[in-house]
Amino acid sequence: MGQKTHPLGFRLGVSQEWKSRWFARGQEYGRTALADVYIRRYLEENAASSGIADLEIEREAEKIKVILKVSRPGVVIGRGGSTLNILKAGLNKLLDRKIDLVVEEVKVPELSGKLVGEDVVRQIKMRMPIRRVMNNTAEKVMSRGAKGVKIICSGVLSGPSSISRREKVVKGSVPSQTLRANINYARSTVFTSYGTIGVKVWVYLGEVEGK
Repeated sequence: MGQKTHPLGFRLGVSQEWKSRWFARGQEYGRTALADVYIRRYLEENAASSGIADLEIEREAEKIKVILKVSRPGVVIGRGGSTLNILKAGLNKLLDRKIDLVVEEVKVPELSGKLVGEDVVRQIKMRMPIRRVMNNTAEKVMSRGAKGVKIICSGVLSGPSSISRREKVVKGSVPSQTLRANINYARSTVFTSYGTIGVKVWVYLGEVEGK
């Protein structure tokens, strides 16, 4: 039986940093963790069109700092910051705390595992051949400077008349046991009329120096 672990959790403190940075004791830990879930769910629902690549949360004594990394910052900021103010107001009402929402642009979306996975999901929903989608996407990622990429799709891939199966495409090198390896990993899900398809993406960006 295979022994598997999460690619990001496996590297925490070595080549990856925590997505939520705060400290709490006892019952306060549960309430704080649940509040983080609400923040992530709210932004994923209300800022999905901006292309969210990552979301980090930092807590201080008086306020919560949320760092939203997106591929289209103009969408989430809006004209004159109007959309950003609406999101901040929604978060403040949700948690009854002061929220500092910071938007950062992702310069190369093709090197973000989450954005690559969402691109695969979008093309599958358009009924494009899955094997071709995976190959074209992997080549696009490699052309933007990645050291390696791995894409796995699992589910009913060929329509309602087929059985569940698994397809994998690997380009370049994707080390799975090197802690210094900077792996950008993400999972996405495609909901089709004939079943659910899971998409996993590993993007290898090279080794982290000084670790």
